[in-house]
Amino acid sequence: MQTCRAAFIAMLALMACAGSAGGQTSGGTDACPPLETRAPNAQDQHPAFPGQTRACVVQSNIAFDVVVLATGLEQPWAVEPLPGGDVLVTEKPGRMRIVSAKGDLGPPIVGVPAVDARGQGGLLDVALSPNFAADRTIYWSYAEPRRGGNGTTVARGVLSPDRRSLEQVRVILRTIPTYDGTKHYGSRLAFGPDGMLYVTTGERSDTPMRVHAQRLDNHLGKVLRIHPDGSVPKDNPFVGQPNALPEIWTLGHRNIQAAAFDPEGRLWVVEHGTRGGDELNLIVKGKNYGWPLVAYGEEYSGEPIAGAVTARPGFEQPVYYWDPVIAPSGAQFYTGDAFPAWRGSLFVGSLKERRLVRLVLVNDRVAGEEHLLADRRQRVRDVRQGAGGELYVVTDKGNGELWKIVPKQSPGDISSKSSDKLSAVRRHDGADR
Repeated sequence: MQTCRAAFIAMLALMACAGSAGGQTSGGTDACPPLETRAPNAQDQHPAFPGQTRACVVQSNIAFDVVVLATGLEQPWAVEPLPGGDVLVTEKPGRMRIVSAKGDLGPPIVGVPAVDARGQGGLLDVALSPNFAADRTIYWSYAEPRRGGNGTTVARGVLSPDRRSLEQVRVILRTIPTYDGTKHYGSRLAFGPDGMLYVTTGERSDTPMRVHAQRLDNHLGKVLRIHPDGSVPKDNPFVGQPNALPEIWTLGHRNIQAAAFDPEGRLWVVEHGTRGGDELNLIVKGKNYGWPLVAYGEEYSGEPIAGAVTARPGFEQPVYYWDPVIAPSGAQFYTGDAFPAWRGSLFVGSLKERRLVRLVLVNDRVAGEEHLLADRRQRVRDVRQGAGGELYVVTDKGNGELWKIVPKQSPGDISSKSSDKLSAVRRHDGADR
């Protein structure tokens, strides 16, 4: 009963906060201050609707522990929980490993194709087949070295029974065009409730490449949708359209490194903006999300984005944007039982601000923002929910770590841990600042 009453009070407070934010273009008032208080980079820009940026600060005050399951990972890019409590991790130089539930770091899995690990490239995301328990199939994205450059590629393979190698490896998607660059590969993979594989891409960053995000004759700056075998679903929006690639689901994206389906089965993505203008977008079939014609923020040089405005007819507005940016990577809607107060929240990794961002969504708008793990000052590359409601996080550095976020344990529980694991547990009150 007390739990229900506390949840009801929290909901009323959140509604009041959202209502306060609704009348302010800045996203906050004295009664409901925004989390972000620094000056924006693009100071002459204004949100298209109240609450589109600088959401109210919220504090869940959840008590949790962070267990460091593994260290010594070289620039881990993705984490994917396996049945039974082990987790699969990719390392950017081209390795895929399994970390046991106890924290034992396995050897590199044999059979991963060569990658181009320069710049932002390398071995990137990984996802399990929806039927993994039966078919043991794994999907991964990577920057594939090619004649004339490289490109985002998706492959699949079957994990051997001893989990040491990949068999029947096959490329199912090779994005075009090939480009000799080292940035903006996108590369998040997400299976939808429709059984389809959704693949995000970047527009390859360099100014001459940006136009590809608005064209349908290429895969760059897009969300793509394919069958698990790589074939094209007949109900994709541009199937049969002249000079359009049939894999395209949406267009007008800059560099999507975060994608997650919500409990209602809808796809949300978080993409990197320039200096100011990271975006949270709700993905709708066939829509155009604007880049580089519609964008918030400014160039890294401080100059305006050439030819861009913040709104045009026929282009989608982001649900939310950050200025200054967080540099988003990895996303997870929380649906677990371990932290009931977090249910429905969208977690997003932050590279630039070095923390884990929690967004509270109400009626498809961001009503509150909370920053966690800021005291650790680590670039959060990916976040995923485990079967028990725990959260797994990987940090982006040469000596990267795998963390497991679990409910705070009593002193008696902690004392039962082995001495080597005791040093890996940090105390948190859920409101790190």
